[in-house]
Amino acid sequence: MISRRIFVVALAAAPLSASLPALAASPANPIKMFDTDNDGTLDVAEVKKAASALFAKLDRDHDGTLDKRELAGRLSAKELRAADPDHDGTLTADEYLAVVEQRFNAANPDGDGTLDAKELATRAGQALLRLLR
Repeated sequence: MISRRIFVVALAAAPLSASLPALAASPANPIKMFDTDNDGTLDVAEVKKAASALFAKLDRDHDGTLDKRELAGRLSAKELRAADPDHDGTLTADEYLAVVEQRFNAANPDGDGTLDAKELATRAGQALLRLLR
């Protein structure tokens, strides 16, 4: 009787445990996360709004800038130097948003001013998403 109960519990748990890795591996849909007008695409205003919110969250010392540590790998050292016009080793919100806009434009090869799921799946789209999450 006990072995039969274990078998039933194991069978009941099998579908759940089999689906857990798939759930953990599936990333959140960035369009659903950031598409405030619900048109199925992201425009530069929506992207900048998400980037501004992330900037505020990452600025743990509340000094109005992000340094290499606060950026936590979102930009390489080379990218940080290129995005830092005053060469102080940090990015202000305006400097960060300028990088976001550059990456948005790189991910928008058709120039329509919006990014769809296909464009976000490209290398340029993924580089942009690193600055939003």
